[in-house]
Amino acid sequence: MSNFLLITSGSVMPATEEEQAAIMKAWGDWFGVLGEHLVDGPNPIKPMVKTILNDGTVKDGLDDTMVTGYLIIKADTFDRALELAMGRPTLDGGDISVYEIMSGM
Repeated sequence: MSNFLLITSGSVMPATEEEQAAIMKAWGDWFGVLGEHLVDGPNPIKPMVKTILNDGTVKDGLDDTMVTGYLIIKADTFDRALELAMGRPTLDGGDISVYEIMSGM
């Protein structure tokens, strides 16, 4: 069984308390589905980011969509990890990326 990093990006929390409660319930329901597959998270990420370039200089921000959170799940295959990730609720315009974590580093 491998661990997979799920990165959420571009998500925006709904404006109203009712919509926020609904999305939080949907996420809670999804975590229940993940069950024993959930290893770490969910963890939101603060919106400040600095990037260290390969020449050692530091720049503000990213060149891509802002990462908004992550979680780590375990699954037998990449396809199973994708299947589990597809069940997640969406926030306004949010995406999710799935990476297999290499062990032994």
